[in-house]
Amino acid sequence: MTRPADPPDARQDSDTRSGARKPTVRQRLRRDRTLLLLCVPGIVYFAVFFYLPLAGNITAFQDYQPYLGFMHSLWVGVDNFQALVQEPEFWTAVWNTLQISAVQLLLYFPAPILLALFLNSLISTRTRRLMQTIVYLPHFLSWVVVVSFFQQMFGGVGTISSVLNDHGVHVGNIMNNPDTFMLLLTSESIWKDAGWGAIIFLAAMASIDPGLYESAAMDGAGWLRRMWHVTLPGIRPVMVMLLILRLGDILSVGFEQVLLQRDMVGADASEVLDTYVYFHGVVDGDWGMSTAAGLMKGVIGFVLIVVANKVAHRLGEQGVYQ
Repeated sequence: MTRPADPPDARQDSDTRSGARKPTVRQRLRRDRTLLLLCVPGIVYFAVFFYLPLAGNITAFQDYQPYLGFMHSLWVGVDNFQALVQEPEFWTAVWNTLQISAVQLLLYFPAPILLALFLNSLISTRTRRLMQTIVYLPHFLSWVVVVSFFQQMFGGVGTISSVLNDHGVHVGNIMNNPDTFMLLLTSESIWKDAGWGAIIFLAAMASIDPGLYESAAMDGAGWLRRMWHVTLPGIRPVMVMLLILRLGDILSVGFEQVLLQRDMVGADASEVLDTYVYFHGVVDGDWGMSTAAGLMKGVIGFVLIVVANKVAHRLGEQGVYQ
């Protein structure tokens, strides 16, 4: 009869007590070669698409000319940054970006949490799965399809606009209105990605000890109190972590989504940092200033993550990292 294998910890303790030598680096590489091979595609992906492009940030300190390349373009120091902060269009893009981010932080960030609470409250498993499938589907649509759908609903002759106009509620063409552009962007983001974002919170809710709900119910707590005193504290670490990551990405409000609707509402209402970098760099060929703008955006996002993580630690939360 074959003797069952000892667990890894038991083997390690046994080796330590017996004074066995620790495996060398070569032995560990040979032992874990399967896991290391599985990591290779991910490492290559991040190296090629995230780390190698970082070298292009040197353009922010050059008068970059594509036909001269990085090696022979004129080095200008921080002139691109000085020119950038003196340009009114840059501050218009910054102001629009911050306004859109603030609206999305207030309205979009709570949407997946509320949706997850609603789905988690459904008693019927079949109904819950059907609702989850329905709210996940918009995430797989491209922004072209999403913007076209909203155009058909809220455009000048859109379905909802026509119904409201027929009942005496004149809303005009919402898609062309600069005053409602931020709410329109946020509504599109909620419709497209709130269901997908709810997956993380549903997973966090599934990890809550069911005994806590039973104890709360025995104490007379209704659904609302159980949600307030059990569910929300249970998912609070995930909420804090996603909020910190969102703050780090606060200067990115969606390039494709804004670009598709930029001509409808005009640059004054829709110019954000992502479109500013695109038009000044790719379209106008001002690579130095556009790279400087992108680099500033990245640095500010990094600082916000570090500060928010520190604040989370001071408040007793785990944060993104220790």
